[in-house]
Amino acid sequence: MTKLTLGSHPHMLGFEQLERLLERTAKSGNEGYPPYNIEQTSQTSYRITLAVAGFAEDDLSITIEDRQLVIRGRQTDDGTERVFLHRGIAARQFQRSFVLADGVEVEEAVIENGLLHVDLRLSRPETVVQTIDIRKG
Repeated sequence: MTKLTLGSHPHMLGFEQLERLLERTAKSGNEGYPPYNIEQTSQTSYRITLAVAGFAEDDLSITIEDRQLVIRGRQTDDGTERVFLHRGIAARQFQRSFVLADGVEVEEAVIENGLLHVDLRLSRPETVVQTIDIRKG
């Protein structure tokens, strides 16, 4: 049995990159920590909200790597010797990745009340009509 791929379909020229993107997204293996929401705030804007209670602003980093928004958290040890009788608040590092479509840009990131908000904006390119001249061979 032959596997049908986007790149092998005769009407889908140049979509090999999309297929690689889908494979990379499927392999990202994002676990459930930290929990997050994605909401559409307008026709052209989105907001990703991560629950990052216990993380300071300096413990978080946000980067864009090859059209992928990567949010990392790493808490530093405060140096005090503490004895926990119960530890239910997670204090582990994390990495969350979100694949961004072409034209999606990060506007800003704000942390408030233990929530990290990352605002995204979609800038739609103008429709271009191009006429191709045909020459005799």
